[in-house]
Amino acid sequence: MIQSILNRLMESGTPFAISGGAAALADVKDAPLAFPAVYAFTSEERSAENERINTVLQRTVATIGVVIVTKNVSAINNAAAITDIEELRRYCRRKLLGFIPTGAADPIEHAAGELQQALGGTVWFEDAYTTAYYIEEEN
Repeated sequence: MIQSILNRLMESGTPFAISGGAAALADVKDAPLAFPAVYAFTSEERSAENERINTVLQRTVATIGVVIVTKNVSAINNAAAITDIEELRRYCRRKLLGFIPTGAADPIEHAAGELQQALGGTVWFEDAYTTAYYIEEEN
């Protein structure tokens, strides 16, 4: 699922220089190796009750975190980077809203967004998206 989301965000014409999953994000110390960067990962899963008798089938709602990092020091008070992050967020929303990632049953919807950090011209923003899929008992 996550790889199909990253592939979609990195399609031809992408504004992002690099992308990665949770492991790539965990490797970032102070800033990514290139800007702008985007990272996607499953941040939460919630499963509903079983829908079957004698076997297990559960609908699971997944929250997907999409972290965008950009840097622009051409204006004071991170103003240029804030403008850049807004454009990058709009790009992600255009690419992801309504998209059905590999393995999902429902299209992606936006759930929330939050500025994580703005310091020294580098801005980190995380959007949360949701989708759902089914898990079932394997014999």
